[in-house]
Amino acid sequence: MTRVIHTGDTHIGYQQYNAPERRRDFLEAFRSVVEDAVDDDVDAVVHAGDLFHDRRPGLIDLQGTVDVLRTLADADIPFLAVVGNHEGKRDAQWLDLFADLGLATRLGAEPTVVGDAAFYGLDFVPRSRRDDLSYEFDPVPEEADHATLVSHGLFEPFAHADWDTETLLEDATVDFDALLLGDNHAPGTAEVLDTWVTYCGSTERASASEREGRGYNIVEFADDVAISRRGLPSTREFVFVDVELEEGEGVDRVQDRVRQHDLAEAVVVVTIEGAGRPIAPAAIEELATDRDALVARVNDRRELPDEDEAVTVSFADPDDAVRERVRELGLSDAALEIDRTVREDELPDSNVRETVERRVRDLLEDDDAAFDPAPERDPETVTTVADHLSGTDGENGDEPDATTEQRGDDADREDTAADEEDDAATEVGSPEGNDTTEQAEETEPVDEPADASLGDFA
Repeated sequence: MTRVIHTGDTHIGYQQYNAPERRRDFLEAFRSVVEDAVDDDVDAVVHAGDLFHDRRPGLIDLQGTVDVLRTLADADIPFLAVVGNHEGKRDAQWLDLFADLGLATRLGAEPTVVGDAAFYGLDFVPRSRRDDLSYEFDPVPEEADHATLVSHGLFEPFAHADWDTETLLEDATVDFDALLLGDNHAPGTAEVLDTWVTYCGSTERASASEREGRGYNIVEFADDVAISRRGLPSTREFVFVDVELEEGEGVDRVQDRVRQHDLAEAVVVVTIEGAGRPIAPAAIEELATDRDALVARVNDRRELPDEDEAVTVSFADPDDAVRERVRELGLSDAALEIDRTVREDELPDSNVRETVERRVRDLLEDDDAAFDPAPERDPETVTTVADHLSGTDGENGDEPDATTEQRGDDADREDTAADEEDDAATEVGSPEGNDTTEQAEETEPVDEPADASLGDFA
């Protein structure tokens, strides 16, 4: 009998919630799996991809991973793995480096035999390249009674699937007894064409949607293939506080619910639904951190109307808004002239200082009282020097001149482009099972290889 640990989606290096403690948690969860492997004296640890969260892991994360893999090597337990979408690079992979160090085996079309089981690998393949993929594998060695494929992707019949499992099994040149998969963070097992297809799930919660406990699979190859699940109780505790507010209920009700939990060193996720009053998330998060929570996040899923629909705020023309506020300050005409020079004149930065000094000298020569505070005046009717020079008057001061209006349009376009770039880099709540993580900084698209032969991906 051959007995292995099937794990994956360890996402080492992910600094979730921008908390250094969470970054350490992902490495420690992987370490816990390896320690279990040594304690149980399994025949191998099989990793189904996304060992790292990023294709450029930090040096500390690399050093920590090498240290963990040495624990396996010292116990003579092989580490067999494939490349996931988060860590995949165009050229050599981190797994290649670990293989060169004698700490890992990168699985591919050629089998790696452990006990009586032959293990093959198929790295993550972008959807656009799968039609050109031929599932050609070397024959199963005579000493192996079982053949297993390890891969990374979203396979049918599981959630978010975009990979046809039946096509893979029918076209493959090897009859597989099991597919050990990664990418879907929700564990699960199904049977497709008399082949066991199983996800091990992630070892740490990469998203607040991953509410179930984390763990890995134990796979035994005997007369048949047997798959069981084992949890990881030592991972960081997540406290989920779900509050359904009734009409008239507000922050006090939410705080009462939060106080019912032990929050020490936990990640606290408060989800608010119902018809109650608007809630300020900061008040809830502050309460949780005061009770020693590591991180606190509030998700208010209600669509609440504005408290005062008559109040509207527009930043379509920031220059006009600033001009209005400056007018209300009652500054001297000289001060307003300097404001216009610095803020509105389209001068190169190197010329601003010289221009301001020249205008101050001119103002002082023309009028000794140029810098005396202006008397209190009605901002709606008075005409200031700044208004006059910018082509407006006190009565119609809200109308920008053509140059200012053009700058406002340019600012709008820049803001829109920035918003679109932010949207493209920000996760908006991944469903349970999807490996999309919460930090936008983390994940870049995987480079696609130049061709699509199986050898390139495995």
